[in-house]
Amino acid sequence: MDISKEIIFKTARSGGKGGQNVNKVETMVEGYWQIESSTLVTTDEKILLLLKLNNKINKEGVLIVKSQQARTQLANKKIVIGKMIELIAKALVVAKKRKPTKPSKAAKEKRIEHKKIKSDIKQGRKKINF
Repeated sequence: MDISKEIIFKTARSGGKGGQNVNKVETMVEGYWQIESSTLVTTDEKILLLLKLNNKINKEGVLIVKSQQARTQLANKKIVIGKMIELIAKALVVAKKRKPTKPSKAAKEKRIEHKKIKSDIKQGRKKINF
């Protein structure tokens, strides 16, 4: 899915590497993606995204990702798009439901045998009373 068409980009001056360039050029990029109005995901997927990414979504339902790693605006834009796609992909994966299992008969016997061995070892440490 090509999410880059629905992302709104804003730029600002960035800190870090770049020397004088940092003071002149707006290289930091923030990406805003409105989940509710998106046509790329279904309503069920939107609900899932809102639940799983609630710490990265503001009150208006906008997913915000920013980057100031690179020294160019274009590179930071690519990083923002990549981060958003990764976040969305991880959020849309539905975890398999765990099936509760019981320990096997062999496992129970092994546990009891281990307990008996430990008990014998500890019994051997006691003082002998005559």
